[in-house]
Amino acid sequence: MKIIAYLKPTCGWSMGVRAIMKKYDLEFEDRDIINNADQYAEMVEKSGQPLSPCVEIDGAMLADVSGDEVESYMLSNALVTSNETAAEAPTNAACTDEEHEAMRSKTIRFF
Repeated sequence: MKIIAYLKPTCGWSMGVRAIMKKYDLEFEDRDIINNADQYAEMVEKSGQPLSPCVEIDGAMLADVSGDEVESYMLSNALVTSNETAAEAPTNAACTDEEHEAMRSKTIRFF
């Protein structure tokens, strides 16, 4: 399975997607859309919209999704088998106000 995840470095939604990938021990390309303008542009072109996270699984684009939605897609398409492993981060949660403020001072935006 080829997985490309267009993610922010520290976003709650992005951390949820990473937690699902780890829960199922899946290899994936983690593309930084905040610090790499080309990767952001590629995500927008492929997904047809500017919101993240976006996850491409074997050519199918899941746009503006949570970790829960990615997990549901993979389970319903028999790409993974259900397991009881706990995710290491919330899989359906935005960043806190404090996290947003910290990101504002640490990231370089190209867009």
